[in-house]
Amino acid sequence: MNDTTNEFESHDFFRSDHFVNDPYAYFDYLRDQAPVVREPHQGIVMVTGYSEALEVYNDPARFSSCMSTTGPFAGCPIPLEGRGNEDISELIETYRDQTPFSDQLPTMDPPVHTAHRALLMSLITPKRLKENEDFMWKLADEQIDTFLSRGECEFMDAFAQPFAVLVVSDLLGVPPEDRTEFRKHLIRVERESGGAVVGGTDGEVTHGPLTFLYEKFSAYIEDRRRNPREDILTGLAKATFPGGAVPEPMDVARIAANLFAAGQETTVRLLSYAFKVVGERPDLQKRLREDRSLIPNFVEECLRIEGPVKGDFRLAKKPTSVGGVDVPAGSFLYISNSAANRDSRKFENPGEFELDRKNARLHVAFGAGRHACPGAPLARAEAVVSLNRMFDRTSDIRISEKVHGPADARRYSYLPTFILRGLTHIALEFDPVEAGAR
Repeated sequence: MNDTTNEFESHDFFRSDHFVNDPYAYFDYLRDQAPVVREPHQGIVMVTGYSEALEVYNDPARFSSCMSTTGPFAGCPIPLEGRGNEDISELIETYRDQTPFSDQLPTMDPPVHTAHRALLMSLITPKRLKENEDFMWKLADEQIDTFLSRGECEFMDAFAQPFAVLVVSDLLGVPPEDRTEFRKHLIRVERESGGAVVGGTDGEVTHGPLTFLYEKFSAYIEDRRRNPREDILTGLAKATFPGGAVPEPMDVARIAANLFAAGQETTVRLLSYAFKVVGERPDLQKRLREDRSLIPNFVEECLRIEGPVKGDFRLAKKPTSVGGVDVPAGSFLYISNSAANRDSRKFENPGEFELDRKNARLHVAFGAGRHACPGAPLARAEAVVSLNRMFDRTSDIRISEKVHGPADARRYSYLPTFILRGLTHIALEFDPVEAGAR
């Protein structure tokens, strides 16, 4: 065993912080063996191939999402030992309510997931998304105004986090008088938790921000059902499941909270990385400033090469195989979006950032299938708006050497979690443009 192999074999991806800053070499090592392998420390089946990831994501008949955000690390109440040759679908349902985050959309399976997802999508109509995008342009300017004159900022605190919170607040119709409370509470939670609600190296789980959102949206829905108004929250209150069944207020609150969490988390991570690239690559920044039509594909390539979600778990419901590897029932699989997006069978020169990549949008940064991230359209739109407005308001954007070191010796820190991928902070410097010079 050579030194490189020993490094990858001796460190536990799920319990060690060894691969936090750079998980990609580890994923490449696994994929070089096979696109599906069982890692030696936890016995988890690692899916690093693109087509294999899609196979698992698109087959809820074989793979349950019941513990998608925690895997076995928050404790698994389902008695799985000795069940490898059985169909454990009914067993999963028996214990589902005892699994972590069982009330959350990402952990639901059909048909419950189908009904709740349909309820969610009925809230995000094309008309509503367009109205929300119009709001983004105005909000972006207002947020930039708070720090532009200083010529520098910690971008996540100054822009990404408050922008993301207020955009999804507008989308869901949070009354303007309540948005300051949302912003203060959720950004406080973000800072205290490091952005990670689940998937930390210590395996801890918290419902903190979700509890706040549940309480607020349940109260909104109950109020609007008693006292309907001409507003978005009344639309949420009137929404029904397919077939016309009226959801409980908490059902709607959970859906709203899911969208809130997804829209915020993915956006903050995407924005931080996008502006890291802009600051590190003057050549790309120049091209984007001169041709704004390149920005959408730039965003897709950011998502492909450094997406906000490293991976999700699935639980095999019956004996099966993936990528030629036998997977007994009760096995946990880790589907690595980050690895699939760097599979050379799908993406040429996968480790290179290519602004003109033709198939960049085929990434699985937001997952795939029924559980594809509902916050994806928000994250994309927010990134495009933010880049455009920052380019309008500045003539140059740079990485702060005071904070991150010189270009040949940068220092960045990343969230210590096996679920999320993202910077903990990003300090920028920039040259403001006078209003009349835009």
